Formats: sequence, structure tokens, C-alpha cells
Amino acid sequence: MKNKYSIFSLVKNAFSYHENWQKAWKDPTVKKEYDAVIIGGGGHGLATAYYLAKKHNMTNIAVVEKGWIGGGNTGRNTTIIRSNYLWDASAGLYDHALKLWEGLSQEINYNVMFSQRGVMNLAHNLQDVRDLKRRTHANRLNGIDAVYLSTEEVKKFCPIINTSQDIRYPVLGGTLQRRAGTARHDAVAWGYARGADEMGVDIIQNCEVKGIKRNGDEVEGIETTKGFIKTKKVGVVAAGHSSVLANMAGLRLPLESKPLQALVSEPVKPIIDTVVMSNAVHAYVSQSDKGELVIGAGTDDYVSYSQKGSHDIVEGTLNAILELYPIFSRMRMLRQWGGIVDICPDASPIISKTTIKGLYFNCGWGTGGFKATPGSGDLFAHTIANDEPHKLNAAFNLNRFISGDLVDEHGAAAVAH
Repeated sequence: MKNKYSIFSLVKNAFSYHENWQKAWKDPTVKKEYDAVIIGGGGHGLATAYYLAKKHNMTNIAVVEKGWIGGGNTGRNTTIIRSNYLWDASAGLYDHALKLWEGLSQEINYNVMFSQRGVMNLAHNLQDVRDLKRRTHANRLNGIDAVYLSTEEVKKFCPIINTSQDIRYPVLGGTLQRRAGTARHDAVAWGYARGADEMGVDIIQNCEVKGIKRNGDEVEGIETTKGFIKTKKVGVVAAGHSSVLANMAGLRLPLESKPLQALVSEPVKPIIDTVVMSNAVHAYVSQSDKGELVIGAGTDDYVSYSQKGSHDIVEGTLNAILELYPIFSRMRMLRQWGGIVDICPDASPIISKTTIKGLYFNCGWGTGGFKATPGSGDLFAHTIANDEPHKLNAAFNLNRFISGDLVDEHGAAAVAH
């Protein structure tokens, strides 16, 4: 009888157009005051709220989002997860995130479809070879799985790659991180939202922040389209619009916002069971569970807050893709989109308190934000709760742009997202 009831319930709900479905999180009335407010309802913001409640017992929290949950970069990326960064600080940060990814579905009781299918980075010239070998050695010294592959080993791991030496971008080798892979981006947002909601966090959608109110060098609250919200702690996790929100508080951040493009093809049978990145030519590809080829490109050269990019970026990316994978030559593209990435001068993020007491920023992830989601939220929550950084994000403070102690990850960050 139980199975019959379950089948009947499933069929009934399938034809109800979601009208009677239980909501994953509530639609609360905005309170006049919170202990902390997180600006930004993407993966990083929701993860921050979740860990503030779970690990630091702060439940009188609101997450305010000007649109809908996961409607920004969280839903506008190519879902790649890896931790093979060059410098010690970056390796520690991203591998902390990867370890959390490995248990995330169990932690939040929501299937984020984390698939450790491996990520390869290709080398197309001698400088690529040197850089990737250097990064492989650095990864292994930091306890991160990484191997360097010859051209023949690249071909064996992904047979559809064209390894002819007569092409414009010949494959001279590559690196492989087997623990890396992909996850379902919207499931990450939904899972963290549901988990935070269950612990008492208010998730407020369609609530745009219009101002950050200060009393001298202290935060007093935020002005929103739903009224003033009083709070002593404000954590800003707004991706491409971080500099706009910083200006509201009288701060200037070393950020540039640019569109980052991606596109997907029509679905086909399984043809590629890993993620292949080509940093030198700004083209990378994986296959979704629906069978679509997920193709990522680089950032446009101009500063913009538009969630779309120029056609020449797509054209250049597809030219490189077709040379590396001739088998895709007759594939049709279904849709293209762009996310707004904020980029720091050293291609590393900011996870830091500011000179204004109670104001914290998590931004500047550039093209590497999605892969860091659980680690970013965990470390930012620690920073907000304790007003001091965790040792894993201490290097990613705002003061490094004054001291010159940068974490230069332009080579390892490349076009990955």
C-alpha cells in the first residue's frame, strides 16, 4: 500500500503544476533587526548563512537577494570543481572547499550531484608544459592529488581529443586531478537555502539593497526596497556587483567586473566522461547528465555589468573546441549565457573584514567562484562570527593590496569557473 500511495502522490503532484508542493524554504516577513545580514542569495551567501547558523549558533540572520535565489553567478557557470592551484594559500583554500564538496550532499541532506570525474588542463606550448609541471609539483607538496600526463596519456584518458601535432593548438601534455569534477549548481543553492531556513535563517528574495548605513566607522544597517533593516554585522557576497555595494559604504575595492560566457549544445549520448580545460585558448568542455556539452569561454575584455557577452568570444572558443574535438563539428548550440565576474589584480579573492566595524566582503573570485562555494561560506562565516579571519583565508585580506603581499594566481585561475 505504501508504494501505491507513493506512486499516486507522485502522479498527482506531477499534474498539479507545483501548486501544492511543499516549499523548500519559507517566505518570511522582514524583521526590523537581525544579528547579521548577508547581502547576496547565491551559493556563497547561502553557505555563509548556513555555517553561521550551524557552526556559530547565529540564527537571527537574514539573507537578502535582489532577485531570486541562485539567479546570479551560481546559476550561470559551468559547474567545474577543482583545487589544483599554485600557491600554498590558494591550495589550502580550494582544497578545504573540495573536501567539503566530497561530503556536501550528506551534510545538507540534498543531492548536489557532485561527480568526481576528473579535470584535465591541457598544455599547448612549451611555456604551458613548464607552468603545468610546476603546478603539479606544487600541488603534490601541498598534499593535493595531481599528475602530469604525456600526450599519449591525455589521449588515453579522453579518446575524442585530437592529438595531431599539425593543428593550431597541438596537445603537448596536461595535468589531471582525479578528485576534481562537477556539481549541479542550482542544487547547491537550493540545498543551502533549505538547510539555512530549517535553522531559522530568513531568506528574503526580491529585496534590493539601496544603501549601507554607517554611524561613523560602524555599520548600523541597510536600506532596502522592503525598508530599513537594523544590524551590526553585514556580510556582502554579491559577486559582480560587490564594488557597487562597497561604494554605498564609502569604500573602493580593487575590482573589475566583466562578463564571462558559456554555452550548451543539444543533448547527445555520453561521449566525454571528464572535464577538459584549455587555458591557453580559453576553451573547456564537459558533458552534463542531460547529455548537453557544457562549453566555457573566457571573459570579455571590457568592463560591464551585463549578463551577456560579445559574439567574437564565442566564435573564438568554438573554433578552438572544433579543432580539439572534430567529432563535435555538426553539433548545434542550444543557448548561451554570461555571468558577471569580479576580478582582483592578483586573480585571488577577498574574504575579509574592512576598516568599517561590522562590514565584511567576500568577493573578487573572478572565474573561480563556484568551485569554492562551501569553503568560501565556511571561512566567511568564521570571519563574520569572530571578527577575525580563519587561518585559511587570512592571506586573502584587503590589506594585501597595500602591503603588496599578493596571491598571484593568474596562471592557475585562467578561465576556469
